Amino acid sequence: MTLISFVVPAFRVQGYLRECLDSILGQPFGDLEVVGVDDASPDGSGEILAEYAARDPRVRAVRLAENVGLGPARNVGLDRAVGEYVWFVDGDDWLVPGCLPHVADRLTATRPDVLIVDHVRAHWDGTGTRSAMADVFPTPPGETTFRLRDRPETLRLLHTAWNRLVRRRFLVDLGLRFEPGWYEDVPFSYPVLMAADRIGVLDQVCLNYRQRRTGAITRTRGDRHFEVFAQWHRVFRLMDRWDVTDLRPAVFERMIWHYLTVLGNGERIAPELRPVFFAQIHADFHRFRPSGGYPVPGGVEGLKHRLVAAGRWHTFSALRGANQAGDAVRQVRRRVLPVARRAARSGREAVLREYYRAELRRPIDPTLAVYAAYWYRGYACNPAAIHAAARRLAPQVRGVWIVRRDRIDTLPPGVEYVVAGTPACYRALARARWLVNNVNFPDFVRKRPGSVHVQTHHGTPLKVMGLDQQRYPIGALGMDFGALLRRVDRWDFSVTSNSFSTQMWERAYPAAYTTLEAGYPRNDRLVTATPAEVRRIRAELGLDPADLVVLYAPTHREHLPGWRPPFDPDRFLDALGPTGRLLMRSHYFHDRERRPRPVGAARLLDVSAHDQVEDLYLAADVLVTDYSSAMFDYAVLDRPVVVYAPDWAAYRVARGVYFDVTAEPPGAVALDFPALLEVFRSGAHRSGAAEEARRAFRARFCALDDGHAAERVVRRVFLDGPA
Repeated sequence: MTLISFVVPAFRVQGYLRECLDSILGQPFGDLEVVGVDDASPDGSGEILAEYAARDPRVRAVRLAENVGLGPARNVGLDRAVGEYVWFVDGDDWLVPGCLPHVADRLTATRPDVLIVDHVRAHWDGTGTRSAMADVFPTPPGETTFRLRDRPETLRLLHTAWNRLVRRRFLVDLGLRFEPGWYEDVPFSYPVLMAADRIGVLDQVCLNYRQRRTGAITRTRGDRHFEVFAQWHRVFRLMDRWDVTDLRPAVFERMIWHYLTVLGNGERIAPELRPVFFAQIHADFHRFRPSGGYPVPGGVEGLKHRLVAAGRWHTFSALRGANQAGDAVRQVRRRVLPVARRAARSGREAVLREYYRAELRRPIDPTLAVYAAYWYRGYACNPAAIHAAARRLAPQVRGVWIVRRDRIDTLPPGVEYVVAGTPACYRALARARWLVNNVNFPDFVRKRPGSVHVQTHHGTPLKVMGLDQQRYPIGALGMDFGALLRRVDRWDFSVTSNSFSTQMWERAYPAAYTTLEAGYPRNDRLVTATPAEVRRIRAELGLDPADLVVLYAPTHREHLPGWRPPFDPDRFLDALGPTGRLLMRSHYFHDRERRPRPVGAARLLDVSAHDQVEDLYLAADVLVTDYSSAMFDYAVLDRPVVVYAPDWAAYRVARGVYFDVTAEPPGAVALDFPALLEVFRSGAHRSGAAEEARRAFRARFCALDDGHAAERVVRRVFLDGPA
């Protein structure tokens, strides 16, 4: 029999589900199964479950015809589980690496009905909050098992389904199921403990409980939070049926604690509903209060209990208001002082900011769209493609580009622009109706009502981005994640090139924007380019029609400043043969270091200064790259791609990646320079295996790149039509 069945319900968790599944399947323990339940999720969660089930026999994917909610979805998984123990893990949480062998050892050694494991709250800002485990059990119970009446303090551990493994046969014999609605954990977690003869505790952190910035019910206002009362009523009905009156005082105290926790969270109960919610707490207090009393907490918490008992809402509300006022004063101090210090650093900048604020008071220009790319480096990437399409499809929109002064000469003829850092730039940023960028605009830019911010991004993410960088300090050096999220909150639209990008951006940049899964506008040109255009580009670069042109385009490495390509160009050219030409292009972060060689001066050309990378893609017969998003764009051309990853092990540890590109590559893979030479000498870059890998890669990442991505974005953003 399988030891552990993981039941993983999935609804709107596409940004997190891969991490959850990888954390289970990657454990150094194999006696498990995963039952993934797609609760009719409208995002890509079901596709992810199906993908994992297709490649790992330990995974079974179940697709529900309609959305039933978390509790019933867990029941579906339970009915299909075959393991001795069941662990209900939510699709946005993840296991701690290496925890399962310890869990399995404890299960086999003690055979508990319920095993509670420790967890941490993993916040979006990279911090973690410990659970109450150490407070509840200052001396860990070890392998000793107990009944709840012997250790009633166990009730003070968080009442969730995911911090405990339950013996499946015990659960089936008990007939306990998850109830529908919110707070479905309550009538499951407490009754399981009340009925168990053998409760075990493993005081080892095994699960990361993700504190989502958006999308969690704990951060969603609405009257559905009143469903918590019905869930607790079910608990007390079971207590009466099972005649466990000795546990009633401790369970009652937990009920009042939980009610007050929900009421005290300003993100759950709207102000106008709080008096009604309080009145229901008061009613339940007297309905379920044990005849012999209960352990009333001390201090402020005890005062809250007494106010609930007396039904004194106004006094309770005044106490809460006083606490909030004190918190507000402390928050203002933390925010105002650093801002004041920064504002004093630059007199000129302060004047421009005042000018910007003055312009914010003027009406939005209903025809103005402001574009920028790569921190004002010029006319490039997705914003450039959208600008070109808007000039054709929405001529009533006036497009203005922000560029650095040293990049003005790179703009195409007829493109209107303002120079970064000038009053004209601040005026355009303040008054634009549309702001389009492939990175974020500066922190001082405000989101005006009626304005539309479009984040196009500038690559499909292989390396981790956004909040995920918090786990990789080298890649996150100098980043202010709070400021990052304030910038993300300005987005109205996030343009993505494929469903994988949509999933990763949702996780890396949690906010309330709308995703436009439209393909990458910059790749339209790769689809629509003609053979004549390719010949022209090659001729301009000094390349003969018969040349074998290889483009080497690596990514940036934060952990290796001053990094240079790890190969000998001359030996590489020897492997390419007499017609081989090598184009080398540095990452745009190194644009100040570019030293272009004269075109045609040698078989090796430094094309780092070439403004349009799409030209280079079209000119090249083969792309060699490492972890750059260039591979996703170049794959649109359906030409050979070679992954050259000599520092793969170091890079994935230092920078972090979303998937193993050496295992799921777009073509041949070389992990050292001799292997790279052999790829070209043997023709492996054009082999059947390389073509099959490229086909699968293109199906996964390039399906939307059909030459009309920019048009889809323009119609949705500027013309308010469907994408």
